[in-house]
Amino acid sequence: MGVWHFNMRWKRKIGGLLLALVLLSVNVLAAGSRALAVEIAVTAPSVILIEASTGQVIYELNAAERRSPASITKIMTLLLTFERLAQGKVKLEDSVTVSAYASSMGGSQVFLAEGETQTLETMIKCIVVASGNDASVAVAEHIAGSEAAFVELMNQKAAELGMTDTHFEDCCGLTDSDGHYSCARDVAIMSRELTTKYPAVFNYTKIWMEDITHETRQGTTNFTLSSTNKLLKQYQWTTGLKTGSTSKAMFCFSATASKDGIDLIAVVMGAPTGMDRFRDAQTLLSYGFSVSSLYIDEDPEPLRPLLVEGGVEERVPIEYMGQFRYLDTAGNQMDMVEKVIDLPESVKAPLEEGAVAGYARYLLNGAEIGSMPILYTQDVEKAGYRDYLQKIWGYFLL
Repeated sequence: MGVWHFNMRWKRKIGGLLLALVLLSVNVLAAGSRALAVEIAVTAPSVILIEASTGQVIYELNAAERRSPASITKIMTLLLTFERLAQGKVKLEDSVTVSAYASSMGGSQVFLAEGETQTLETMIKCIVVASGNDASVAVAEHIAGSEAAFVELMNQKAAELGMTDTHFEDCCGLTDSDGHYSCARDVAIMSRELTTKYPAVFNYTKIWMEDITHETRQGTTNFTLSSTNKLLKQYQWTTGLKTGSTSKAMFCFSATASKDGIDLIAVVMGAPTGMDRFRDAQTLLSYGFSVSSLYIDEDPEPLRPLLVEGGVEERVPIEYMGQFRYLDTAGNQMDMVEKVIDLPESVKAPLEEGAVAGYARYLLNGAEIGSMPILYTQDVEKAGYRDYLQKIWGYFLL
């Protein structure tokens, strides 16, 4: 193997992250192997704090304990909605008609009437800002035909994301059924999936107050949506995300915040009061920002094509699978990160596009902190007898 060494300077500007790296770091979150062995004073019995771009756990307490999630269930409803927006299956301008069933939802609601229509974007605001159960069911029916069918999609997505301690029975969290449960770690997983894949959700989670218009047979009335996320006014780096409470779940919160290029997610479940959940979230976020430094390989040097032995092509181009990120919570200097490119001097055909050619390895204080696969970007077939004849004939023509 040929090895090149590069000393990399730490840069704080955050860039995009490829899907493969996102999925890889979901496993890091699920493992929670780097969570700090510290105690943080919180009132909630179950919490977790993660860095969003890497999925690394910074702190956790009983994070796998199954609990009633209340309205933070709606994070999955929003995730499926934004997923279908990205796929072009629905549009923000779609007209969503409220059914009698959706209109009948109790708990937190925006008082949608049977037969009333609102755009999908307005419904999203009703879900995000005011935690409308009626709006959640209306959207679920618009996307899947019925709430039951939508809940099946929710559970399928939870399984896909590795949310092993989650099962949904409704799309809004109103139920107190023992069969409707999640845990702080799983809520962090779906919160991260939503916010890193579909950052447009922050256009709605940052809204404090906004008016909508009800147009029904009884006439036209205005209704003010008021955010249930009081942290928006209490903690300046808050960006979202979703609150929830029932008598069974107590007070829950998935909080997102961004400061100095670092994005954190704090999940609080079962806090004794509404104010306690906000204080707990702020305590976790403040701690996370105080100990976190993020290394990003923003400007990786170009990779030279590799020599190919016995192929129809003499060289094959290669590229990094994604952008490498590393979260440090131990106070290390990120400008001491060393990068090592580990590649062979030549490779033998046949080669398949997307296969691993080698790795970029990252070292800190002599220890490897992570790696990024380097992939072939095209197929190279094995050369046959005719290919060799053509090459020889080509040499004679030169």
